[in-house]
Formats: sequence, C-alpha cells, structure tokens
Amino acid sequence: MPDLAPVWLSIQLALVTTVILLALATPLAWWLANTRSALKPVIEAVTALPLVLPPTVLGFYLLLMLNPEAPIGAFWVTMTGESLTFSFSGLVVASLVYSLPFAVQPLQGAFEAVGRGAMEAAASLRAPPLDAFFTVAVPLSARGFLTAGVLTFAHTIGEFGVILMVGGNIPGRTRVLSIAVFEHVETLRYQEAHILSAGLLIFSFVTLLSVYALNRRYRIRVG
Repeated sequence: MPDLAPVWLSIQLALVTTVILLALATPLAWWLANTRSALKPVIEAVTALPLVLPPTVLGFYLLLMLNPEAPIGAFWVTMTGESLTFSFSGLVVASLVYSLPFAVQPLQGAFEAVGRGAMEAAASLRAPPLDAFFTVAVPLSARGFLTAGVLTFAHTIGEFGVILMVGGNIPGRTRVLSIAVFEHVETLRYQEAHILSAGLLIFSFVTLLSVYALNRRYRIRVG
C-alpha cells in the first residue's frame, strides 16, 4: 500500500485553499458582476490567466516572488521566521493564485444571474447594501458558491506543476498526492502509482458528476 501522508496533506491544502479563496473571491466576483469600470476586462484577464498560463511558468514566477530574497518572501520571513518557499504556507499561496479562476468565475456568473432587480427591490425596502447582499444575493447565488467550492477543492487536489516549483518534494511538508504519483512513476513503483492515480481519477469523476447533477437539479427546480 502507498504512503497515505500525501493524500491527507492534499486534503488539508485543498480545504485551506477553498475556505480562503471563497472569502477572497466573493467580493472580487461581486465587483466584476456589477462594475462598469473600464478596468473590468483587465481584471478578468488577470483573474483567468492561470487557466492558460503553463503551470511551470506560473510556478517559476511565484518561486521568484516568494523566495526569502524577494520583498514578499523577506516580509514573511521577518513576520514568521520561516520561508514561504518549500513550505506548506507557500503551497497555500501558490494554490490561491492557481485556483483563483475556479472560484471567481462561477461566483461572477451567479451574481450576474441575480441581476439588479432583486438588489433594487431590497434597497426599496430600506435594506442596507451589506444586509441585502447576505440576505438576497448570497441565497440566490447558492449554486455558484457550491460550484466554486467544489471546483476549487478538486482543482487544488490535482495540482502538480505549480506545487512542485514552489514547494518541491519534501515528505510530510510539501509532497502532495500528484507529486507522490510522479515520484512513484519515476522510481518504477507502478502499483503504488496506480492506486493513487485511480483514487484521483474516481474522485475527479465523482466531483464533476456531482456538480453537473446539482446544476441540472437546480435548473429543473427553477424552471
């Protein structure tokens, strides 16, 4: 049986990334859904960049930004005494950047579907903007939050190139599931690689099936 430590580390990384990213992506997606600023296409392009940029390229630039000699990396070392590179904290930062579009885009689409009418109706009832957001926009966008959370979690579980560049392959600290599979293949341990890969394949299929099934059920209920 393969070592399950990378599995638990991947789950931990995915959970932390999903929680933080939903909190960060929600105001950004709301702004993108409602703004008329000329900067909107630029922000959308930057947000979606991880979808088209090779993971190794993104990982390389993150490695340069997070190393102890760079301003961000040096600040982190000063505050915590630890380096962001080759650490779990660095994996979280890399995952936040790499999985950003998987959280923002479903939320933006859900917020756009809410429309201005519902928010204007809440405003006409003298609901403060923040109260209207949490009592009107959020419930109406529940499917978007669910999709964003599931996709972000699943995408983080399967990360490889960015994680390898920023975190390396340190057992117990940065060796996540995808890197463990790669290492097993490199060392010709195909049985262990097959077990982990099959588990990841089943997980990915079940995740996508769940998202499509929930979306279909929501459309039938709304229709």
